[in-house]
Amino acid sequence: MQPLPSASLGIYADEELVKRLPGFTNHYATVNGVRLHYVEGGHGPALVCLPGWPQTWYSFHPIATELARHYRVILVDIRGMGSSDKPATGYDKKTMAQDIYELLRYLGLAKASLLGHDIGGMVASSFAFNYPQATEKLIIADGAHPSEGMRHMPLLPAAGSFTQKMDDQHPYPWWMAFNQVKELPEQLLAGRFHLLLDYLFGYVMLDETRMSAFDRALYAAVYNEPENIRASNAWYQAFEQDIADAQQYARLSMPVLGIGSYVSYNYLQMSLPYLADDVRVVGLMDSGHYMFEEKPARVLEAVLDFLQEPAAQ
Repeated sequence: MQPLPSASLGIYADEELVKRLPGFTNHYATVNGVRLHYVEGGHGPALVCLPGWPQTWYSFHPIATELARHYRVILVDIRGMGSSDKPATGYDKKTMAQDIYELLRYLGLAKASLLGHDIGGMVASSFAFNYPQATEKLIIADGAHPSEGMRHMPLLPAAGSFTQKMDDQHPYPWWMAFNQVKELPEQLLAGRFHLLLDYLFGYVMLDETRMSAFDRALYAAVYNEPENIRASNAWYQAFEQDIADAQQYARLSMPVLGIGSYVSYNYLQMSLPYLADDVRVVGLMDSGHYMFEEKPARVLEAVLDFLQEPAAQ
């Protein structure tokens, strides 16, 4: 059953946002015990796009229309995001990958390529590990699968490195720890999420003006609700299970592309070869973490070149 329009969000409701993407339409599907919201447009081979924190399906709007000229583009609000359900459990990336697999089955798709950003990249990676037969190609943008390396993140930033912009040599993602805290973040941030967003965009983007006032207001409207903060933090609180699951996975055999911003390129370049046999990494060294907004043309070039490259025989 489809929900009524999100009247409380006004111009930021999905029913209004989708009008900004000609040829795209809103949909809902109940799969794996959870109702997912997704937006679909275009024709051709399937490309499933999974967003990250703290955004929604709309984060792909700078590149979605061009991608839809070549592919059947499916932009998904992952479990706990946007208009998708926010259950009490199921935020480990293996369960979230199953959500996406069941969505593909619902859509009658045997196989798809996946493009995931941030947390969405973690879910896309888990999908590839757990459903290699359903994965054509994997693209992760600043968001690889959780690993033991997370345990080595510093409690304190390196001396002199914690300034207005994230240091590419000593990145300090303090929200990884903050989002582990239960109940307190939603009490602090409900109705005030714009404060976190403005700080975050300024810290991890090289050109924060590329995140428009409309987009900022949209994400603030979505994440202002306590339940939405609780659910999105649950993605981080499941890292322990994600790390344990990673110990059981075999190497990936499908082609894998990593797209790294100035703070993630070196990490992806070092880590991805340990996970897959066919890997390439593109560095957008003049872009921060929110690369779809900062460098959409560069992202499109990397994604389309990779997807259109013939598979090795």
